[in-house]
Amino acid sequence: MLRYLLRRIVILLLSLFVAALVLFVLLRLLPGDPAAALVGVGATPEQIAAAQEQVGSDLPLGEQFLTYLHDLLRFDLGRSFVSRAPVIEEIRARLSVTLPLTFAAFVLALLLAVPLGVLAAVTSKRWSGLGLSVISQAGIAVPVFWLGIIMVYIFALNLRWLPSGGFPLRGYDDPARAIRSIILPVLTIALVMSASLMRYVRAATLEVLDSEFLRTARALGESFTGALLRHGLRNGAVPVVAVLGIELSTTFLGAVVVEQVFSLPGMGSMLLLAIQQRDYPNIQGVLLVSTLLVLITGFLADILQRLLDPRLRGGARR
Repeated sequence: MLRYLLRRIVILLLSLFVAALVLFVLLRLLPGDPAAALVGVGATPEQIAAAQEQVGSDLPLGEQFLTYLHDLLRFDLGRSFVSRAPVIEEIRARLSVTLPLTFAAFVLALLLAVPLGVLAAVTSKRWSGLGLSVISQAGIAVPVFWLGIIMVYIFALNLRWLPSGGFPLRGYDDPARAIRSIILPVLTIALVMSASLMRYVRAATLEVLDSEFLRTARALGESFTGALLRHGLRNGAVPVVAVLGIELSTTFLGAVVVEQVFSLPGMGSMLLLAIQQRDYPNIQGVLLVSTLLVLITGFLADILQRLLDPRLRGGARR
């Protein structure tokens, strides 16, 4: 297990390096000079040259990348061209909105998908099981931003139970308003994600229901519910955990989209504003941190799968 853990950490670091390289090159391939964000339309050649020296775009591409890597090793993502604030500080402030939104939606999606997925499998030959399957399939086809608009129309504009968008300026210093402002976004993401996750839970449960070990447990006198809880959940969880990393990454990306619908000051709005302003350090920082979060999510999902499945641990020792 330790050897596997070290190998996965090396793969994680290499993946992050490749991601940083790809992001760096792709942004430099875009038309225009990053220094253009610092000067006006009628800037003189001297002003343009000074701006290029300030952002480092006058250096050879290889030297720019080495400087960028050196800064990354010091956890320095540079400074915004527009606000001149450290990018890492802006991202930290935005993550205080995006991460709670993502994890709250993920937990709620699990709470919905696991029992409903198991119920859909157990009642697969009844109308209730068929209905749950149809609902989950329809939920997968619903765009998350469209559902967000519907939620605003119903709960904010018609019923007036919750705010239609925005986030308190004081953030979580005003916890009641902060929580109220993310309830609709959390529900929006969780409903869409739970529909997808429910399909995996249903498929895993159906496989467990047809397994020999469950029939053996029933033959030894255990009740159906007891056998399923004692022997089925752990075995059924292994394939589900394999996709949890992907689902959590999808939740994070969905949160970035939903933030625009509900006007939340998270990573999504930061990225959109940075693109509009051609603020290269902010664009690069947001994309890199987003990639890092996705890679870490996949890493943790792999480790959890190894812990749940002893067959994988045995393969790692060989």
